[in-house]
Amino acid sequence: MKGLFKALKQCMLDGDDSVLATVIASSGSTPRGAGARMLVNKKGRLYGTIGGGAIEYQAVQLAGEILKDKRSYTRGYKLVQKQVGDLGMICGGDAVVYYQFISADDWSFLSLVERILTLLDNDEDSWIITDITDETAWSMGIYSKSSGLAGLELTEAELKPMLKSRSLQINAGGRKYYSEPLVRAGKVIIFGGGHIAQELVPVLAHIGFRCTVVDDREEFANKKLFPMAEEVLVGDFERVAESVGITGNDYVVVATRGHNYDLVVQEQVLRTDARYIGVIGSRQKIASTNAKLLEAGIPKKALERIFTPIGIPIKAETPAEIAISIAGELIMVRAGRLDQ
Repeated sequence: MKGLFKALKQCMLDGDDSVLATVIASSGSTPRGAGARMLVNKKGRLYGTIGGGAIEYQAVQLAGEILKDKRSYTRGYKLVQKQVGDLGMICGGDAVVYYQFISADDWSFLSLVERILTLLDNDEDSWIITDITDETAWSMGIYSKSSGLAGLELTEAELKPMLKSRSLQINAGGRKYYSEPLVRAGKVIIFGGGHIAQELVPVLAHIGFRCTVVDDREEFANKKLFPMAEEVLVGDFERVAESVGITGNDYVVVATRGHNYDLVVQEQVLRTDARYIGVIGSRQKIASTNAKLLEAGIPKKALERIFTPIGIPIKAETPAEIAISIAGELIMVRAGRLDQ
């Protein structure tokens, strides 16, 4: 998302008009769901994708026409077998794509893009909300709790149902809106920089989680091992708070090099408000660890917060497979956070 809006800002600063294509609804087995975006200028596809194949091919062609007409509109696509076969695809389905013409001279929209880029650097829930009532004159707004709503006018009652963990279309005040999460607050703090962390960070970064890796060994708390992590910290496992702060929006993964270190970290993070605490380990290890945590004064109810064995049950064995199972569990927890 950040790369797309950086490309859009540069496009506008260079004086080039562009088209932002957004999938606002999908069904069947379309390549990607709602929220997929692609930026097109006079040179063709500039950044992003809405799935490749049939829809994307047609979208790039149509965007070229829109750049000439200088107007926005919506186009629905029904992919039949012949269409997907012609373009080398193996899936069909329906999709609705909105093509938003963006003039390089629209300084108010440039200001909105700059605000989006600022929010993408903040650890705060925020949303892009678009008024899609009139397809030729859509307007976009940005909302976060700290800075409020910009670009649109909505009452608090109209706005609240739009602030969900997933993309959605909703009617409010006689108008139709499309709301999409821009940033979902919370970082993933991974204690231990071993094989599992090295597989996990790239997967999580790809699906929008910001990752911090903490290890007490400099050779494993190494940015070269974790180029996609937001932070890589050398820290004492016995003094977690000195290394990293943990909020109620954060996710903790405990995967140190040994059971004793896992236990030490668990005892500390269970005293925080972390939304998720996942711990690597067998059921035998879990029983032993829980007994020691109870002896240390951790309430039994607090132990129920722990996701262990960590990850969704897909019979994962290798570090890469375990990373996928953990990512799946984090997606599930994140999806439920704003919808409670």
